[in-house]
Amino acid sequence: MPRRTKIIATLGPATDDPAVLDEVIQAGVDVVRVNFSHGSAEEHVQRADTVRNRARAHGRQIGVIADLQGPKIRIEGFREGQVLLQEGARFVLDANLGPRDGTSERVGITYKDLPSDVERGDTLLLDDGRIVLWVDEVVGGEIVCRVVVGGELSDSKGINRQGGGLSAKAITDKDRADIRVAAEMQADYLAVSFPRNAEDVLEARELFRAAGGHGGVIAKIERAEALEAIEDIIRAADAVMIARGDLGVEIGDAELPGVQKRIIHLARSMDKVVITATQMMQSMVESQIPTRAEVFDVANAVLDGTDAVMLSAETATGRYPAKAVAAMDRICRGAERQAGSVAVERRNPTRFTRVDEAIAKASIYTANHLGVKAIAALTESGATALWMSRVTSDIPIYAMTRHVATRRKVTLYRGVYPVSFDVTSTDHPAVNREIVDELVRRGAVRDGDLVIITKGDLSGVAGGTNAMKIVRVGELIGPAT
Repeated sequence: MPRRTKIIATLGPATDDPAVLDEVIQAGVDVVRVNFSHGSAEEHVQRADTVRNRARAHGRQIGVIADLQGPKIRIEGFREGQVLLQEGARFVLDANLGPRDGTSERVGITYKDLPSDVERGDTLLLDDGRIVLWVDEVVGGEIVCRVVVGGELSDSKGINRQGGGLSAKAITDKDRADIRVAAEMQADYLAVSFPRNAEDVLEARELFRAAGGHGGVIAKIERAEALEAIEDIIRAADAVMIARGDLGVEIGDAELPGVQKRIIHLARSMDKVVITATQMMQSMVESQIPTRAEVFDVANAVLDGTDAVMLSAETATGRYPAKAVAAMDRICRGAERQAGSVAVERRNPTRFTRVDEAIAKASIYTANHLGVKAIAALTESGATALWMSRVTSDIPIYAMTRHVATRRKVTLYRGVYPVSFDVTSTDHPAVNREIVDELVRRGAVRDGDLVIITKGDLSGVAGGTNAMKIVRVGELIGPAT
């Protein structure tokens, strides 16, 4: 059986060697991420082009996510590169200090309005919570703090306010420029960092479309206040990413597991894609094998129903990018075997409003109860395959489409596999035979197996799926019904 959970790998210096990139592709990566927080626009475009060229050489389709930096609030730099903060010491975040003038007593900040967002009694968390500051007072552009948890602090570390509530807009000027680059590289998905509400997601989508981008939009859940609007955000996006780094800092580590499970459940129930990310196999930045805790983390996300699991520094800057992907592949497959083939039907309390959605849901329900070996969804946009993939099943769904953009889009859908197939040139019986022949060629089915085919009477029309046909491999396939 093919692996159902998809693997996302972040590109970076560690994958720039074509030989290493080939190893990562062979290890099973499905989607790559280019991180606009680092590197130049030219580097991102080149990496996207290279991975697509290498994917074609391997006979694969690999999606590309362009991940915006967003309003990452950071400290500026230190004169000596880093300082040691002592517990109980006074430390000032100074909006007026130069970018390289930091000392053990004060440091500049990138977000100059931060003093307006905090007050006495707030807790500020630096470097993913490794440094904890208590706000004593705010005087002009200075946030005067006491060090609660000290340690080494170096340049450009992030700042979070415990509980969230910082007012920085989700879309920055840099993001606007990067959105144009994402459109230029024909990114399959645009990931929006730190959205506060659905309006932030919709604004990013509008900018992406205006720039000529046609991909989906991913909302990264990493602000505490995003949880208050989570259903609206999911509804506005095509996918959500549980970005556990900043989110964990703002809401606390103890809350993360429950929040992760809730978001996965919500996204699937709302027919949206969900990604679990951040430090999934962090030890493999330096190690050739993951820790047992990391194995359990990845496996639990798979068992909860996540569409994809993501690698960040493990592949972007780590020593063993391909081994990290291979390890994640093994863990996903192991978790999927343990989950078994028990189908979980989600009862939709509302009436279907679209014929193609009704066909998709009816097809997966039938497949789960009839012993079908494969589903072939002829699709223009990929919507039919997405609806099918929202129901837990171990039956592979083949999204058969003539559009390369659709084939790349479905690389993120759990249990869905892209197939290049043009339905516009032949009649229905011939199409049925060609579909089955393709599945046999791929080793997905053999004589005697049942296959479900979904398609529309009018070939090549988006949203036109209105028929489901059940065929047995090896038997005469007649006209579509």
